[in-house]
Formats: sequence, C-alpha cells, structure tokens
Amino acid sequence: MKALVNICRVFVGGLFIFSGFIKLNDPLGFSYKLEEYFSYDVLNIPSLIPFALGLAIFVVVFEVVLGVFLLIGYKPKFTVWSLLAMIVFFTFLTFYAAFFEKVKDCGCFGDFLKLSPWQSFWKDVILLVMIVVLFIGHRHIKSIFSKFGLTVTALLSFIVCLWFGYHVLMYLPAFDFRAYKIGDNLQENMQLPADAQKSVTDYVWTYKINGEEKTITDRGRGPKQYDEIIGVDTRLVEEGDVPKIQDFSIESQDEDLTQQFLELDKLVIIVAYSLEKTEADGMKKFKAMADEAQKKGYTVIGVTASGEAKKKEIRNTYNLDFDFYLCDEKVLKTIVRANPGVVVLEKGTVTQKVHWNDIADLKL
Repeated sequence: MKALVNICRVFVGGLFIFSGFIKLNDPLGFSYKLEEYFSYDVLNIPSLIPFALGLAIFVVVFEVVLGVFLLIGYKPKFTVWSLLAMIVFFTFLTFYAAFFEKVKDCGCFGDFLKLSPWQSFWKDVILLVMIVVLFIGHRHIKSIFSKFGLTVTALLSFIVCLWFGYHVLMYLPAFDFRAYKIGDNLQENMQLPADAQKSVTDYVWTYKINGEEKTITDRGRGPKQYDEIIGVDTRLVEEGDVPKIQDFSIESQDEDLTQQFLELDKLVIIVAYSLEKTEADGMKKFKAMADEAQKKGYTVIGVTASGEAKKKEIRNTYNLDFDFYLCDEKVLKTIVRANPGVVVLEKGTVTQKVHWNDIADLKL
C-alpha cells in the first residue's frame, strides 16, 4: 500500500502542479473558460461571470499549491481532503460538459493541450481513483523536510504563485501557445496543410423505387436507381482537421479587408476587444505610439468588437489618428490577453506583441 500511495502521490502532485501552472500562466484565458461554464448555455449561473477572474486565480493557485503540499508531505489530511473535493467537482463538471455536449474543450491544460470533453472526463476519473487511494492511505504520506522546511516551502510556493499570477496579468503570459504567438504567420495558420485529415460523413438516403421505400448509407453518392428521393440525413463519422485560425477577420462596415492588411510590410494593430471596458491609461499611451509608428512608415489600425458609436467616441476622446475595424470578441481575446494590447505584423507574421503596460518595450 505504501508503494502505491507514493506512486499516486508523485503522479497526482506532479500533474496538479503542471496543470495549475499552465493555467496560472494565462489566468485571463482560464477566466474566459469559466465564463463559458457559467453561461446560460452550460451551467446557467451568469451571476458568477463577474467573479470569473478572481475565481480563476484562486483555483489555479490552489491547484499548484496542493500539488506542492502533496509532494513535500505538508498537512496530508488537509491536502488529500482538498484534492478529493476539487477532483469530485472537476469530474462532475467535465462529465456534464461531455454528456450534454456543452463545452468543446475543458481548459484543463489551457492552450498548451486541447482535450475533448470525454478525454477530460476520463482523465479526471483516473485522477479520482488515485486520489481515493491517497485518501485511504494518507498515513503513508510522510514529510520530506523538517517542520520548519515544510512551512517555508509551503509559504514560498504560495507567494511565488501569487507573484507569477500578478505578473502575467499586468503584462502578458510568459508562454504563448496560441496561433497568434510571435513568429506565427496568420495566413498560414488560416489554411490547412495538404496532408490534413478530412472529415468523414455518412449520408443516409431514404428513397422510393418501384413503389417501395428503402434506405441506403454511403459517403454521398446516393442510390443509383430511384423513383423519388424522400430525404437524406448526414452523420459525422470522423472529424477532420481544422485550421489553427478559423474566424480571424478585419472588416469595415462594407467589406472584408483581412488579406489587404495581412499583406502589408509594416502593420501595427491595436487590439481592444471591448472599447467600453478598455483601460483608459492604455488608450492614452497609444496616442504617442501610433503617431511615432505612422511617422516610421507603419500602417496603424485598431480592431474591436464594439459598435461604430463607441469607436467614434474613443477616437475623439483620445484624439487618435487611425481607424477601428471590426473583429469577433472571442478572437480578439485570444490574440492578446490585454484590453488594449498591441500586435506588430510583417506580411502577416507576428513580430511583436505587448500589453499596454509594456508599450515602452515596443521597438519600431
């Protein structure tokens, strides 16, 4: 039993630290996922949406700290009880999302690793079994440091987590796993490679021949002979690959200007998914940056999901000499974890990306 407990201890502790750290690297991204869970379409508790960021930070810090506690053997009873409560909640959440097909990705490992709802559920089931083993055999969880060493290590882990969470919120995630990271070309990420897996779909044809109703299932050709096609249903057999970027666009009121802007040599994009919620200090800083960029031959534009009236108001308020174009809010939240933030492109390739707090680090 002791050996089994130690194996589960190392695996569970390591996985909680890794999973928690990945989400702590991008707490805003995890808060967006919590907002999705809290929405009307999933758990229907929209009253929690305003608290999503605070809850996200608490959950990921607690997840990492519990993993550290388990590995060093700090307060075994508290640690195991907390782990059990957390995994029971997560198992319910992933089962609910998978069974009712509410959420496509649980967000367990942020943007680093995408798991389907059922993969997430079975991952949590395995963890639940291991944590039950730890719960039963918690007396075998021995500390690896002295009492003073345990206290110092536990406290340091908590402080480091809080500092790191604060740092990535005030600037940008230390590690970027999204399709808009520095070095990525957006045109390439909007296309599928030649060897991409295509989706497989069954077609169920209902038809009449010689007065008799029949059905046939194929991949789209239909019956060779028939008097009348009554109907056809489709059933997805195997999902195909999709481009890394599916819904990025830069649109005016009249046309789609995406390719036109992505072909420019020097483009600065100011990203503000919501001009209603944008940081005033950030917009003030962008005035001087935009003027300097334009003097150096850059095209400067803004992208937002806000309406025309708000765009005009922001331009007048901050005396901005560039236009705002329309883009989907979810896409803008994915591009840069700031409201506002800046992305610099050269022929569609991301060369720089900064939070508004880091505007002085932008090299034009």
